[in-house]
Amino acid sequence: MTVRQALMLHGAGGGAWEWSVWRAVFAAHGIEAVAEDLRPAASGLAATGFDDYAAQVAAALASLPRPRALVGASLGGLLAMACSTQADALVLVNPMPPAPWAGRMPAKDRGDIVHWARDARLATTRRALPDSDDATALHALRRWRDESGAVLRAAQQGIEVAVPACPVLCIASGSDEDVPAALTEALADAWNATLLRLPQASHVGPLLGRDAASVATQAAVWLSAR
Repeated sequence: MTVRQALMLHGAGGGAWEWSVWRAVFAAHGIEAVAEDLRPAASGLAATGFDDYAAQVAAALASLPRPRALVGASLGGLLAMACSTQADALVLVNPMPPAPWAGRMPAKDRGDIVHWARDARLATTRRALPDSDDATALHALRRWRDESGAVLRAAQQGIEVAVPACPVLCIASGSDEDVPAALTEALADAWNATLLRLPQASHVGPLLGRDAASVATQAAVWLSAR
């Protein structure tokens, strides 16, 4: 069974734009990838919960023919795990870990809305993207979005997920300051998943860094073999 369809899920504060390199690489390997922005609930971003996003992912995935993969980064990785029963393969890029590993994440206080768009600055964006070029940093600066504090609090408290029945590829960045690589490695070990280590990459480096095309190629080759 060869995966030919993929749904790509962005992380908190990001958007579908983060996957532009990956989508082009996947297309070159015969995998049609769809990336959509996660949408706030009708009652507003502050009232948006993890289940609101999960429902959107499930609906988008159901629209794709099988065999199909879920590819998620950070929060998107956790959403992919939560919806894995309808996927034929998972690619998890520095995923926010589920329970029980979530308890080992650095604790952060969150308000109702995390104002990443409002408070974005070029200097902080460059620090978040140390393995990207200046043009990519400027591109990202203009596209960061605010995020629901409730979603991030729920993720930090720990989302219970079943061990996926499908093949799983975990990608762990060695210089990730948001999701420690050791947590992704522990998850991969517990689930008997394939693990790709990127010793020098940052949290979003696999998507937006200088080596993004190379990482995407490795993920596409892995999926093509499934």
